[in-house]
Amino acid sequence: MTTTLAPRRRINITADLPNQNAYTLALNGEYSHVAFDEQRAPANKGKWRSDIFKVDAKMPMDLEVGTGNGTFFAHQAASNPERMLVGIELKYKPLIQSIRRAVNAGCKNAAITRFHAFNIDELFEEGELDNVFIHFPDPWTSPKKPKNRFVQLQNLDLLYRLQKPGSFINFKTDSLVYFLWAMDEIRQSKYKIIFETQDLHNSEYASQNFETAFEKIFLREGIKINFVRLQKV
Repeated sequence: MTTTLAPRRRINITADLPNQNAYTLALNGEYSHVAFDEQRAPANKGKWRSDIFKVDAKMPMDLEVGTGNGTFFAHQAASNPERMLVGIELKYKPLIQSIRRAVNAGCKNAAITRFHAFNIDELFEEGELDNVFIHFPDPWTSPKKPKNRFVQLQNLDLLYRLQKPGSFINFKTDSLVYFLWAMDEIRQSKYKIIFETQDLHNSEYASQNFETAFEKIFLREGIKINFVRLQKV
């Protein structure tokens, strides 16, 4: 059965921007060996391990969708040098902040790309990915905006094809509205729900959790964190 793909999401082309800044220049300059714009990134499809990381095809390679300012991205790469890590981020400043943190930490296993996550199948081949991390994406809480939420059935179907069997997805959000909506989508997907909570920091997974910069802010404000782990079985 063939999955029907949603229309491609279009974004502006970095090279065409009339006013370049330090972050757009760094993307295709200082960090161009580990940071890829929307035009260069698709050439890495199926070749991330061999051409970018220079590792064996059997080495695990994870993905973070939406790296933000990169605190988790750099932590994950530094804590797991045996695992490759690719990040996706649309905004230039956090993208460069993310890869800079990883590079400054001495990581040789991290790369990042500016790309729309809805078009993720243009970046990876089937079975090319291992674990996926989705932390605090835009909740799009307006009633007319759920179609823009990343954690939805069409994207879960894409990720399922791109991941290796046994791999997991971790999804965290401060928005209970988004979480409950996403769980309805998840239950229609092929993934197995391993763990689900609406209060991560008072759950059995709390000791395994790394607090992102956004997460620390939410916790100070008394906002509970929703979390689910899914597995491709």
